[in-house]
Amino acid sequence: MTGNVKSAAAAWLRGRGTEADFEFVQPDGAPIGSVVDIQFPRGGLRVHLDQAVAPAWDQEGHEPVLGVSVPVDRDTLIDRWYVHRIRLDSDGTARRVRIGTEAFARGTEWFALDDCEMTERGLSTPAVEQIVRSRSTRPVSRWGVAKARKAPDARARAQVLLRKLADAMRVESVLVVTQVRRDIAALTGVQGELQEQLAAAAADAERWLKDQTQVRRELFSRLEDALASSDAQQVRRLLARVNATASHDRTATEITLVDVAARYLAEQRQAYAQQLQAEAAARLAEQQDARARRAADRVRTLLATLQRCGGTGSPKVMRKLVRELLHAASDAGDHIDADQQEQIAVWKTRADIGQAPAQTARPAPALGAPQAVRHQQVARRHWIKRNCPRCGAAAGKNCVTNTRTGTGAVSKSPHYERIEPTLAARQTKANRRRRAPEA
Repeated sequence: MTGNVKSAAAAWLRGRGTEADFEFVQPDGAPIGSVVDIQFPRGGLRVHLDQAVAPAWDQEGHEPVLGVSVPVDRDTLIDRWYVHRIRLDSDGTARRVRIGTEAFARGTEWFALDDCEMTERGLSTPAVEQIVRSRSTRPVSRWGVAKARKAPDARARAQVLLRKLADAMRVESVLVVTQVRRDIAALTGVQGELQEQLAAAAADAERWLKDQTQVRRELFSRLEDALASSDAQQVRRLLARVNATASHDRTATEITLVDVAARYLAEQRQAYAQQLQAEAAARLAEQQDARARRAADRVRTLLATLQRCGGTGSPKVMRKLVRELLHAASDAGDHIDADQQEQIAVWKTRADIGQAPAQTARPAPALGAPQAVRHQQVARRHWIKRNCPRCGAAAGKNCVTNTRTGTGAVSKSPHYERIEPTLAARQTKANRRRRAPEA
């Protein structure tokens, strides 16, 4: 219902050149959707779709509009001259909003939204104009607090009171039943069968109120039990019923209990929102971890490809593979181990990607020559004499797979760092020969 009311009201206001803000408010912990505030430059409406929150007739800036199940007492109708109601009517597959105007001793008249206007008094229907003209030559104040100039006769008042009493008992409004019972007792000028009907109705109301006293005690007791057992769903349901049927004459204990229940529900809503945020963060972390694992798999594939064919392929293809390797490594993050990071660094250097000019005398490895084939340029008898600075293998021992620990399976080929001194020495000799003057 709230969605239909909101969309219909927004379209109606736009048709009159007015934009409005809509808010589903929750005064006193009321269920969301019970009360809708519509605020626009010329004023505001507070739509009560059910009985969860009692209307505040004198609140500045919010004219109450009541759902069909929300009771209103006789004094309010007399003091305000009229109140507005709202309902949804079926029109084929659509739902149409209708606005009703109810006045004392006068049935509710219903109108389409297009027949209504926003005036200086507030929401106005064709019935409002008739009521204002018939009651006073002076315009009613914005919230209609002017007193009626002439009270209806006793017989009409009796009929209204009987109808209001039945409605109030049906919706379990103790406050309204108490007021109407008091009005019936004070009514004079009624005789005969109608007087008997009033006496019987007053007696029924008296018995009903006594029963409701026990119902009220049980209701607050159940609310207290629901709070003790941390049953949020039950607390929400009972608090809505307490606000609808026991909002008057609360004791200090009842006021405290309602406040505790409202705070508890607010904390539950906040905890639920935090839980949703945590679950969303966990899902995002899982997705990121899955992407990182896929990237790590791609890193292993690319390293194997470069190891297998990097020395024989073209430099252009090798650089393309290394660039893809660097992107995959960036996405993999912590899923790349130290050995893979060192291999990636070596390939980056060999592909001459993002490297500054060499500042040391160490010769750059030949482009496209991976570690797996570089050892073929140096005989075993040369590199086996040295300790391996990478895996810690001692002279006379082959390199092992676990770098820096000296453990793991024996590697089929030496690490590049172990053969580098021999290659560097050869490069130095070659440079000297090129620089030697011709005889």
